[in-house]
Amino acid sequence: MKTSVRAAVGQSVLLKEQSGGVVSLTLNRPAQFNALSQELLVELQAALDAIAVDESARVVVIAGAGKAFCAGHDLKEMRANPAKGFQQALFEQCSRMIMTLTEMPQPIIARVHGVATAAGCQLVAMCDLAVASESAWFAVSGINVGLFCSTPSVGLARNVGRKQAMEMLLTGDFIDARTALERGLVNRVVPDDALDAEVKKLTDAIVSKSPVAVSSGKRMFYRQLEMGLADAYALASEVMACDMVTGDAQEGIDAFIEKRKPEWRGR
Repeated sequence: MKTSVRAAVGQSVLLKEQSGGVVSLTLNRPAQFNALSQELLVELQAALDAIAVDESARVVVIAGAGKAFCAGHDLKEMRANPAKGFQQALFEQCSRMIMTLTEMPQPIIARVHGVATAAGCQLVAMCDLAVASESAWFAVSGINVGLFCSTPSVGLARNVGRKQAMEMLLTGDFIDARTALERGLVNRVVPDDALDAEVKKLTDAIVSKSPVAVSSGKRMFYRQLEMGLADAYALASEVMACDMVTGDAQEGIDAFIEKRKPEWRGR
């Protein structure tokens, strides 16, 4: 059952559902195409922080209510608060939330339908995995309103080729789901009515793996990306040596040798 992340009168801008180790967070501003208001960013940050320390949570799915995944920042709210201090605080809040996605021990999957534009496209790029419906569209379209999508460019450039990223940033043009797949922005594209089933394939696969290996591997993956080759291999070697002496690795190898299903211990 979906519940509000916070106890409040009226409808919450973020819904949370947890079952079988899978936590689903649904951006719930459908009338605004789930634009990232200050309130939504605060609630999303609080939810992610709580999930990060919840050992029962194995994987997170981020989705959008209504017709779209996320249309980026709430431009009306931004224009209503023109002071630089508000703008700076808003972008810092968003950047903190985005960084939390990579720092959490749980893998994060974007479930994308409809449009994912500007900061919404950034959100897709910075999730660990992304599954899109065939009708999904992606753009970093700030340039169309006189604003280069600087913060979205960080995630976009770390997913697709530089020239492809610059073309999207300079033109604001949309790309369809198949093009997003070809460029590496999403992992899988499926018919609209198969989106939930395809997301479940990924969550089932992740939940079936050792939580120790998953969290250790995710942490190592993002750390090594920012290193030179020699330092990256040094880190990876150290992590593998440490992982080899965990109970889960020993259990997994024994189960493989004995041709049985492993029983993960979570340590």
